[in-house]
Amino acid sequence: MALSIRKNMNRLFGFIHKFNLSSRSFCASVLPDNKALADSRVFSGIQPTGVPHLGNYLGALENWVSFQHQYPLVLYSIVDLHSITQPQDPEQLRANILDMAASLLACGIDPEKAILFQQSQVSEHAELSWILGCLTSMPRLRHLPQWKMKSKQKSEGSVGLYTYPVLQAADILLYKSTHVPVGEDQVQHLELAQDLARIFNHRFGDLFPEPRTLLSSTRKVKSLRDPSSKMSKSDPHNMATISVTDSPENIALKIRRSVTDFTSEVTFDPDTRPGVSNLVTIHAAMARISVEEAVSQAKGMDTGAYKSLVTEAVIQRLTPIREEIERLRADRTYLESVLLQGTQKARELAAPVLKEARHRVGFC
Repeated sequence: MALSIRKNMNRLFGFIHKFNLSSRSFCASVLPDNKALADSRVFSGIQPTGVPHLGNYLGALENWVSFQHQYPLVLYSIVDLHSITQPQDPEQLRANILDMAASLLACGIDPEKAILFQQSQVSEHAELSWILGCLTSMPRLRHLPQWKMKSKQKSEGSVGLYTYPVLQAADILLYKSTHVPVGEDQVQHLELAQDLARIFNHRFGDLFPEPRTLLSSTRKVKSLRDPSSKMSKSDPHNMATISVTDSPENIALKIRRSVTDFTSEVTFDPDTRPGVSNLVTIHAAMARISVEEAVSQAKGMDTGAYKSLVTEAVIQRLTPIREEIERLRADRTYLESVLLQGTQKARELAAPVLKEARHRVGFC
């Protein structure tokens, strides 16, 4: 009877979860009670592509900082295994890993509150990925968005690119994660992790919880030059993306040259005025106010004057981050020690889970 009730509740929670995803609101599926919160584990990863841009900061990192104060166990990984699905210069990759570590610390990640580590230094990720890969069908992977998009860009993709969602699932399940912060374009990959948890548990007995999605409450930050696309480091236009290490002068120049339209009044209408609406989104997020308040502050301004207001908000938030990154970059030993300490903590959690998984499948 109790099992039946629990199954029905889980179905209800799953329905609520899917409803929340479609509404694009911030969701943690179902708010956990005190006991569930005590058992919660949050995992997320970020590729070492150098320093983050404004979209990374508002779409992910700002929330990462808040999660480390809300959940009892939080793990953030610099996922360098994922990064080599695309060609990498080894020296540049090493530098990018430390740059990302410096950036995360400067943005507010506290290694005393969250476990910050380098993925490739925890070998359990790769071994669990192999086990899970043997439970995954090729058609299941073929329809995931990353493969379809990146393989078309490269004419053909590598085996690593094809199977990397399985490694992503291993990253999550290895720590028995209960919640995963993801963007909307990554929801299908989290669904694969949920499916693999169910498949493994059904075949070998319950081991992995099915992780739930934590969606960001911040809207996607768009390119300053093409507001129909999201802000990206790969954008060929150097005026399109604001890096968290940009100087005040560069920030001002990029925002001043950002695409708007021929209407001078500032309004928020992403469908018909995407450029101006993107600036409103950035202003609201960086000033920590609502979109309505941002539009109210712009009353009586034309878009040119409003760009100055947005610039001021961005510079005010990013200046201390930029200065802290510069300080941390000069202390390579400290950055390496933080990652080493995080790696040791991560392995302490990962090793017993992999050991149990190995036993379940018959390796030992």
